[in-house]
Amino acid sequence: MEPRTDTTATYTCAMIPPAPRTLDRREGPYGEVVLREHGEHFEIIANGCFLMDTSDGRSERLLIDAALAALPAGRTGPSVLIGGLGVGFSLVRAAGDERWGRIAVVEREQAIVDWHRRGPLDRISGAALADPRTEVLHTDLLDHLRTTTERYDALCLDIDNGPDWTVTEENGSLYSPTGLARCLDRLTPGGVLAVWSAQPSAEFEQALRNAGFTRVRTEEVAVARGVPDVVHLASKGS
Repeated sequence: MEPRTDTTATYTCAMIPPAPRTLDRREGPYGEVVLREHGEHFEIIANGCFLMDTSDGRSERLLIDAALAALPAGRTGPSVLIGGLGVGFSLVRAAGDERWGRIAVVEREQAIVDWHRRGPLDRISGAALADPRTEVLHTDLLDHLRTTTERYDALCLDIDNGPDWTVTEENGSLYSPTGLARCLDRLTPGGVLAVWSAQPSAEFEQALRNAGFTRVRTEEVAVARGVPDVVHLASKGS
């Protein structure tokens, strides 16, 4: 009898994806944050919940592009406040466009700032952080919105997983009526609020209208599995 050839047993070790490798783990004021390397990509985990990775970035880039496109025609050198440094895609997109003026980034986790300035994420954001237009503010976004006197032409917020799914309870207040009122107050006339979310939210669109925003709409970015990522957009009436 001829020996049986098992055609299913052709896998090699090279075909098995590597397990994630923890590069750094920190305990901060809002809980644990972890930076992991998974193959050629990086992942940020907060309190055991996946936040983001470097595998795509289309929706983070849309966050910046859509805000710029929605500004009134003829506005030169607009300023942008990016809420959340994350893996750096939004900052890199803004710094890569010479049309932006001042670029401020608010990040409350010192660990994330360190990973970009002196750690593995420097390969993504190093040039953007060195751009003279860029300023990193190590503070909580709501605290900054409450205490600053500066106004911005665009607020681009990538905080947690969006309005309907927050990993830390404090982040939910950003999307509350009080938080949205502060966003509106920090915008210049005609300014744009752009909010990244892991899923569409009709309820959040209505919350934006209730807060006094106009031209409320949602742009979607298809993902490999599940519902699309979205960017909620809204303007401050002039």
